[in-house]
Amino acid sequence: MTQPVFGARRPAPPTSNELAKALLVNTTTGDRFPVMYNPEQFKLEQGNNFAEVGIPGLNAPPVQYLRGKARAVTMELFFDTYETGADVRTHTAPIVGLLDKTPQTQAPPILLFSMGRFQFQCVLVDAGQTFTMFQRDGTPVRSTLSVRLQEYVRVDMRIERGVFFGSPTVSAAVNTAVDTAGSLLSGTPSVHVTLRGETLSGLAALYLGDAGRWRDIARANAMDDPFALPPGTQLVIPGGGRT
Repeated sequence: MTQPVFGARRPAPPTSNELAKALLVNTTTGDRFPVMYNPEQFKLEQGNNFAEVGIPGLNAPPVQYLRGKARAVTMELFFDTYETGADVRTHTAPIVGLLDKTPQTQAPPILLFSMGRFQFQCVLVDAGQTFTMFQRDGTPVRSTLSVRLQEYVRVDMRIERGVFFGSPTVSAAVNTAVDTAGSLLSGTPSVHVTLRGETLSGLAALYLGDAGRWRDIARANAMDDPFALPPGTQLVIPGGGRT
């Protein structure tokens, strides 16, 4: 009978130098779409939105923070079926198809881009194909797929006083607007930073449900000239919401 050797080291588990495979997962159906070759690189973009506040006499206008931008990932995916002679679109078409609406939500599906420890919940915004090699009969066998994925931040859908907030596909930027509108419906005043081309009547229609209530906004902000509405103006929107 073989006696155990105390203090002997156990063999180390086998290791692999293979890179984690990148793939897209449709979170609605659970379908997985592995890429043929991992991207050589991908670009992660993020930032903020600011509005210039016009003040006469200043050399440079101050800026007002508006909201954060949704993060975005851009990359190029390479597909090659030259050796098998198969149509390369059999591999690219399922990924491009993620731009289509699903019957369940009437919106494109929410995706998860996974590459090792990098996990990114997103929607597919753009997908452009470039075919670079063909069979004699014109069948494409090599393609580069340029994709842009935008961050998806979940928001609960709700109905308040007959107004619908949220959608099956909502980005982080839309969530900010939903929160603002929700506070108005509860009767809480809010602050709106104007954009170019906006009018008091338009804001009254959007926030209060009646374009004729532009005077309520003008009075709340003690405006001498309600037609002077430069971009970046902070306006207090009185509570009360839509009627």
